[in-house]
Amino acid sequence: MQVWSWPGFLDYLLNAYLLEGAILSVGLTAGSLAFGLVLGIGLALMRLSKSRLLSGVAATYCWLFRGTPVLVQLLVIYTALPLFGIRLSVPVAALLGLSLNEAAYLSETVRAGIQAVPRGQREAARALGLRGAQVFRLVVWPQALRIIIPPLGNSVNGLLKTTSVASVISMDELLRRTQILIQERFLVLELFTVAALYYLAMTTAWDLVQRALERRFGRGYASEAADHR
Repeated sequence: MQVWSWPGFLDYLLNAYLLEGAILSVGLTAGSLAFGLVLGIGLALMRLSKSRLLSGVAATYCWLFRGTPVLVQLLVIYTALPLFGIRLSVPVAALLGLSLNEAAYLSETVRAGIQAVPRGQREAARALGLRGAQVFRLVVWPQALRIIIPPLGNSVNGLLKTTSVASVISMDELLRRTQILIQERFLVLELFTVAALYYLAMTTAWDLVQRALERRFGRGYASEAADHR
C-alpha cells in the first residue's frame, strides 16, 4: 500500500484551485479583521465608559463570544437566523461570524492598550486646551497603537488559521477546497500537507508585515529611549 505520492504532492503544490482558496482565506481574514477591529474599538470604549449600562453590555458581549466556540457561533448564524427570516449567503455568514468573534478579542487588546497610556498624558493634553476627542485622537490613540500592534498581529496570525473553520458551512476557502480534492483523488496526507504549507506561507508573510509595522510605529519611541540612555 502506497503511503505517500510525490507526484500527487508536487502536482497540487502550485494548484490554481488551491491558490484561489488561499486567496479567499486571505480575503476573509482581511474582511473579518477590518469589521472586527472597528467593532472591537467601539466595545473597548464602551468598557472604559463611565456608564454602567454601556460597560455592562460590552462586558456581556465579550463574555458570550469569548466563552463559546467560533464553530458553534458560525453554525448558529448560518442555520438559526433563517428561522427568524434572516437568510445569509455562506460568505456573508462566515464574514459576520468571524468578525463578531474577533471583535470580542480585539476589544480586550484595544482596551489594554488604551489603559496602558499614563494618565499624566491625558492630563497634560487637557492642560494644553485639548478636548476629549482631541485628547484621544492626538495623544492617547497614537501611544496605545504602539502597544496594540504586537498582540493585534498575533490575532491576525490566528485569524488566518481560524478561517478554516468556515469550511463547516461550505465556505469555499482553502481547507474546503482541500477536502473536495481529497474526495476526488484520495490523496489525504499529500493534500493536507499542501494545505498546511499554504497556511504556513500566509502566516510567515504576515509575520514579515507585522515586524515592519512594529518597526514603523516604534521608531520614534526607540529613538527617544536611546536619547535617555
